[in-house]
Amino acid sequence: MTDLIRRHLDLGERSYDVLIAEGGIEHLGEYLQKISIKGKVAVVTNPKIDRLYGERVRTSLQAAGFDPLMIHVPAGERYKTPRQIGKIYDQLISNRFERSDTLIALGGGVIGDMCGFAAATYLRGIAYVQCPTTVVAQVDASIGGKTGVDHPEGKNLIGAFHQPKLVCSDPTVLKTLSKREYRAGLAEVVKYGVIADASFFSFLEINAKKIHALEPESILHCIDRSSALKVEIVQSDEQESGRRKILNYGHTFGHAIETLTGYSKYRHGEGVAIGMVLASRLAERLGLLDPVALKRQIALLEAFGLPTDLPSLAPEDMLRVMASDKKVVGGEIYFILPERIGAVRIMPIKRKELSAFLKSLHRSHS
Repeated sequence: MTDLIRRHLDLGERSYDVLIAEGGIEHLGEYLQKISIKGKVAVVTNPKIDRLYGERVRTSLQAAGFDPLMIHVPAGERYKTPRQIGKIYDQLISNRFERSDTLIALGGGVIGDMCGFAAATYLRGIAYVQCPTTVVAQVDASIGGKTGVDHPEGKNLIGAFHQPKLVCSDPTVLKTLSKREYRAGLAEVVKYGVIADASFFSFLEINAKKIHALEPESILHCIDRSSALKVEIVQSDEQESGRRKILNYGHTFGHAIETLTGYSKYRHGEGVAIGMVLASRLAERLGLLDPVALKRQIALLEAFGLPTDLPSLAPEDMLRVMASDKKVVGGEIYFILPERIGAVRIMPIKRKELSAFLKSLHRSHS
């Protein structure tokens, strides 16, 4: 195992550590002991992830004195529904889980969201631990306590803030991701450079080939720097009343694209990549962003093999879905728009302006 990197998220009594280490997944039981987790534990995962990592996690937990219950949910965003959460409750109830027991999310962002939401709502809240296995989950979704499920009208419309007790990220598990899944996760890494750290963005540009090829040292730095930025932002605004909103960069457009394509055509990161480009094009249209910064961002996303073009979706459909987004305030749709690499602003865009922008994009693609 490589040296353990520890990032502490200070939220008073809800504080916890983000641990990053190659081989860390095999020390999960030991980590739980150190933070005094006791009682029953259930691992929420899907069958594929269980086949890949389940045995190592079970062995580690058993060595630490736990007897883990394995709860399977189907793989994929389209199963992130209240119905599937009900099936998790069924197993917790039949196995007599109590408020002193703990859930473990073993998987990507979908598993983390579902496990976290089940933990937030079962018996009015029990403990959970994040053990993320995708890039998106390691650099973003597992940190910060956002949990939830989707509704046919939009992503994550049903949810709760519920902080985990621990996040354990093991970069070695990323080697078993499909190339597409791995690339999709890099969109969230690029996001951090655009919203908060110009020098990190430059690091990504310089090391794009190494990162694309899963070179261990570069990947470790990507996970650590992204995690550190997420920790710092969440610490300053736990429940997204202000600064934390910048983490939604690219997501309003991206979620609309995912929703309108049935959560099946695009991976989450692919939707975010397109969404970031759209947000940057909107910023350029409004005179906020220099065209060179837009080109740098498109070039980096394309170097990681990510899509940057808006699919053929009707502007009125995009507007309808974005109007039900959870980031709408007082009927106005708020966007995170870059002013330069490393700095963004949060601002409302009138629907008339947004409609004109989407129609101009639609015309240029038709």
